[in-house]
Amino acid sequence: ACVRSNSNRATICHLHRQLYGRLYPVLLVNTDGSTIRLRYSEPKRILMMPLDSSTLPEAERKARLRRHFPSKPKVKEEETFEGIDLDTYKKFWKK
Repeated sequence: ACVRSNSNRATICHLHRQLYGRLYPVLLVNTDGSTIRLRYSEPKRILMMPLDSSTLPEAERKARLRRHFPSKPKVKEEETFEGIDLDTYKKFWKK
């Protein structure tokens, strides 16, 4: 098999670069839904701006926090045999 080590090889796999030599066209999406085309240092298709939680209504902000940080599961109590009358189950015991 012939291994091709030229510029066409970049389309086959992902390049692991820390710095890119040029700027790439990217679509920036604002929190209100508006979009802007800009040049970005990494080849990405879409960038989304983070939502500012201080501008949200109180109910929606609490709902987002609840979704982001779910509550811990409740600890179940261990069953004890103190309140069970053993005479009712006497017929099931083998002699």
